Amino acid sequence: MSVPTSPQRRTRTALAAWLERHALTALALVTAGILAVMLYLPVAIVFVEAVVDRGSVTLASFAAVLSDPFYVGDLAGVLADPLAIPEHLAGFRDWLAAVSVSATVRRVPGIGLPVPWLAVDTPGVRFGLFGFTAYQAALSTVASLALGLPAAYVLARYDFRGRRTIRSLTILPFVLPGILVAIGFYATFGRTGTINSLLGLVGLGPYPFIEWNPLAIVIVAHAFYNAPLVARVTVAAWESVDVRRVETARSLGASRRRAFVDVVFPQLRPAILAGALLTFVFTFMTFPIVLALGGLELATVEVWIYDRVRQLALSEAATLAILETIVSLSLTYAYLRYESAQTGLSTGSAAPPRDPLFPDARSVLSPRRLAIVGYGLLALVVFVGPLASLVLGSFTDGSGFTLRHYEFLLERQIEGESFQTLPFRAIVNSLLFGLATLAVAVPMGVVVSVVTTRAGRGGTLVDTLAMLPLAVSGVVFGIGLLQGLVFGIPLPGGWRLQITGSVAIVAAHAVAAYPFVTRTVSPPLASLDPAVVESARALGASRYRALRDVELPLVASGIVAGAAFAFAISIGEFSSTVILATGGDAYTMPVAVERYLGRRSGPALAMGVVLLAVTAASFVVVDRVGGRFER
Repeated sequence: MSVPTSPQRRTRTALAAWLERHALTALALVTAGILAVMLYLPVAIVFVEAVVDRGSVTLASFAAVLSDPFYVGDLAGVLADPLAIPEHLAGFRDWLAAVSVSATVRRVPGIGLPVPWLAVDTPGVRFGLFGFTAYQAALSTVASLALGLPAAYVLARYDFRGRRTIRSLTILPFVLPGILVAIGFYATFGRTGTINSLLGLVGLGPYPFIEWNPLAIVIVAHAFYNAPLVARVTVAAWESVDVRRVETARSLGASRRRAFVDVVFPQLRPAILAGALLTFVFTFMTFPIVLALGGLELATVEVWIYDRVRQLALSEAATLAILETIVSLSLTYAYLRYESAQTGLSTGSAAPPRDPLFPDARSVLSPRRLAIVGYGLLALVVFVGPLASLVLGSFTDGSGFTLRHYEFLLERQIEGESFQTLPFRAIVNSLLFGLATLAVAVPMGVVVSVVTTRAGRGGTLVDTLAMLPLAVSGVVFGIGLLQGLVFGIPLPGGWRLQITGSVAIVAAHAVAAYPFVTRTVSPPLASLDPAVVESARALGASRYRALRDVELPLVASGIVAGAAFAFAISIGEFSSTVILATGGDAYTMPVAVERYLGRRSGPALAMGVVLLAVTAASFVVVDRVGGRFER
């Protein structure tokens, strides 16, 4: 073994010092390069369709959409002529004058008891496509909060067997392709579904739950997806509540309710609003659930964009996508301003202890425990019901129990040709892409967190732009990838930019996943005491060394939570993967489900169960490995 000479040692020392000084800048440039190629370029390609017509820039398509009552309802007249303020005010006065309130008497259904009632009669209001999309997103957000917050309360405040496993599995809905969830809801709430089968055992039904109110089923399906997100974001905040503040408030005479309202809730509010905002944005851009359960009769903006693309009306689709993105980014910017103002509310230096959920048999009858049991039964119907129906459907074929759907997968794996979709290859691809996404998305998310945290007053704007993957239509993103990177973009000098296969899939997954890392890392990073970092710098640590050795270990729990989200996003990603994997062998488990679904539902359900089993086991491992960083 040769001993380095002095010049070699000086070179290595100088190189190490240079890397320490510029590592963060280099990582930021690499992150910006990936975002420019894999995010902003595909989105820009599609958006150009909306503003360029025959080589000329025009806003005619925006004017057409914003003045069409089909899209914006009764606001069309206002948007068509916004300066005609007197006419608009007169119209609003006429609408108010048409509102009537009358006293009447109604009878309570079932017992006939008369009660006084105020009947409010209002003229009809046309919401349009955007109004209906916001309406269903608001209802879905309320439903997700109503289902997610009790779960966060139970997981954060009580200890019971299986708590960590249940907490790990709360992320499971993220991996399910929307079409598979729709099948699960049909299998649960349909005329021949599980609920009607159970009601049939006691002589009731069948009831057409989906036909009665498809909007209600769509909202429940959205809650199935997003309530676990609300719970996972909120439970981390609840576990970080500083119990010393609560004890101080109680010692000063505050009741338990008063201490919760004045001390605990302000520390939970940022997390609750984060979950609500993400839910609203996700459901505002919802696509497969609405298309499968409601069709074009309940069309949202995203579903209509998909329909316009199918009709080759690309300019109209791009216009709608831009307006949709503006709404989503505006909400994201408003939230980030709020989050920035709330930084530091939760110190988390003394987390509250957890109580046993059922310390003895008598405690089961207490009102609080009975409410928890009731919530558990409701959660079984909403969350476990569709998953159990999927599993049940994979073992039945209408005539009884069967294993032939799984035999199909086994035969396809053993006897299938290389050009066919092989189950084991899909499993391996999904896991490898998930691990590769972790390797790319976690550094990207952390770098964006550091940059936005240190960007001062402009940090919120930078953070908003970095959150673009959450605000851009998945349909538009997929089309942009296809028109740009998959087909190739000509460059000067005869070069061509073309990215396909596994590299493109991992990059697309990382772009979709890194905002979740950023959102879980930024709040604790912004709450760090600057004196800790300054002490490390005063002792001679470089800026990069202080970040690596001091700051990141203190926000490790946020990084672990973001990594779990990134892995889940990669495993369940479908829209861009199905485009980028076309014609190759880089397909994943969700893509395999979709391909089998095109033939028969049985093999697709069996593949969906394999997807559930593999990813559930993966999440438990990820949480257990990363759990040592969490309280």
